[in-house]
Amino acid sequence: MHTSRRTLLAATAGAAAAVAVGGTPASADQDDRLQDHRLRDHRLRDLISRMTLEEKVGQLFVMRVYGHSATAPDQADIDANLAEIGVRTAAELIAKYRVGGIIYFGWAHNTREPHQIADLSNGIQRASLAQPRGLPVLISTDQEHGIVARVGTPATLFPGAMALGAGGSRTDARTAGRIGGAELRAMGIRQDYAPVADVNVNPANPVIGVRSFGADPQAVAGLVAAQVKGYQSAGVAATAKHFPGHGDTETDSHYGFPVIEHTEAQWDELDAPPFRAAVAAGIDSIMTAHIMVPALDPAGDPATLSHPILTGILRERLGYDGVVVTDSLGMEGVRTKYGDDRVPVLALKAGVDQLLNPPKPDLAWNAVLQAVRGGELTEARLDESILRVLRLKAGLGLLKDPYVTRRGVDRTVGVPAHLKAADRIAERTTTLLVNSGRLLPLSRRTHKKVLVVGADPASPSGTTGPPTTVLADALNELGFTATALSTGTAPSASAIAKAVAAAQDADAVLVGTYNVTAASTQRTLVDQLLATGRPVVALAIRNPYDVAQLPAVSAYLAAYSWTDVELRAAVRVLAGRADPTGKLPVPVQRADDPAQVLYSVGHGLTY
Repeated sequence: MHTSRRTLLAATAGAAAAVAVGGTPASADQDDRLQDHRLRDHRLRDLISRMTLEEKVGQLFVMRVYGHSATAPDQADIDANLAEIGVRTAAELIAKYRVGGIIYFGWAHNTREPHQIADLSNGIQRASLAQPRGLPVLISTDQEHGIVARVGTPATLFPGAMALGAGGSRTDARTAGRIGGAELRAMGIRQDYAPVADVNVNPANPVIGVRSFGADPQAVAGLVAAQVKGYQSAGVAATAKHFPGHGDTETDSHYGFPVIEHTEAQWDELDAPPFRAAVAAGIDSIMTAHIMVPALDPAGDPATLSHPILTGILRERLGYDGVVVTDSLGMEGVRTKYGDDRVPVLALKAGVDQLLNPPKPDLAWNAVLQAVRGGELTEARLDESILRVLRLKAGLGLLKDPYVTRRGVDRTVGVPAHLKAADRIAERTTTLLVNSGRLLPLSRRTHKKVLVVGADPASPSGTTGPPTTVLADALNELGFTATALSTGTAPSASAIAKAVAAAQDADAVLVGTYNVTAASTQRTLVDQLLATGRPVVALAIRNPYDVAQLPAVSAYLAAYSWTDVELRAAVRVLAGRADPTGKLPVPVQRADDPAQVLYSVGHGLTY
């Protein structure tokens, strides 16, 4: 980089140094704050004025790229990049499109292990700063914890949102955000697409569910604000999602176009509070939802493309002036009505600042470029969004120093203090729903031999093995003699027979359940295990609603996820090594009469 460019970046960073994370001035004096903002914006506008139109368009995009290295990915990743993006490497992606952001995915082989992630982040920054007028890249990922985590072990994995909702502690939520954020920052990731601010009022919701803190808008709002403060105190931009609220739907926007039928008054009461709380907490970025809310915009457009929703409500009514990022533009919910060339243009016209993961990057990039050249978008409109993005980069310290070190990774990522904090928090989330005859806690004297059966769904990043194996190993560590036998999410007759036969030699049976429905053969498995006369304990490893389908079980716990930290905490509760203190953050309706509540919000037993 030329010396003059280094000087300009340093000057910009110096102006931003008085600004705390998220762009909130550290000075308590209002006049000083205003002066700091003006000075920072003057520097940033100067940067923008030096950019070409092509560079400006690039700053609006956050793109995916395959590979563990910015310059030397594996051949399979080179082939995938050529097929999907038209470049070979992350460095070539940056040189071609001058992207402002890159998103990491596990399936794109970006997140193998912490040192590799840090090296990839540094390689991306070097490639970007080597360009004329190069700017640091804002690297992001979806690290919600629980069932959605792109960075796995040995990084610290915390309970997911609904588990934290069961714990009910804003302090724990903030701690999880602070530690999780510090570890992401150590690996060069400065924007996290978390927390989920959706209020999960629909038990049939296929895409949010346990990713939400719960069904009570005010409780969710408090935990969202706590997580925002936690992440951003660690120097990572938090992202509240999915605006205006994805909690009441039975359609997954990855594969369809959900319609939310809330009235405006219902939206204001149910969906808005967590986003208001996020804005009040100084949230750095907010992600849009690919959903239709006719009461907020009768035009029939997804919220991502809705000017009345993003500008009229989010910007004007809620007073938010931070970065607005779309959910992935490859999702069906935003592609149903318009083509991939129109979606990014319409999103910018609606008020979006960052265009995330377009399915056809070249088409999307050129569509925005041509929209400006043709007059549909003005360059001044682009400048508004670029200023917000650069404010965020400055506030996060990227303009001063975008690099990380392996030593920083070793001092921060997955260190014992962080892992212990995750374990302690997880114990406070496990919820005991049923305990007939005080079956729990299990005793090593009377329940020495435990058979662990049940669902082994595809593992999220926070797991070291199938749930049955993790549960059995945790029981063995506590002095039980446990055997794992996977029966799957849809047990066959032969799998059920094998489990029933194995139960004859056990003192107790632990069944991990996963999204049990009325027609699920998981019910058959549990019924036949109960018929053996052995004590049967069930553990919901995802949705807590499973308990309604299995009323004959003597003991039932909810873990809210099948990640190691939550399963192992549930075993400690099961064995009496920790007290069950979690409380349901969502109501559980009766299976035979959904209009009636079986267990209300706040239900939870103790020993």
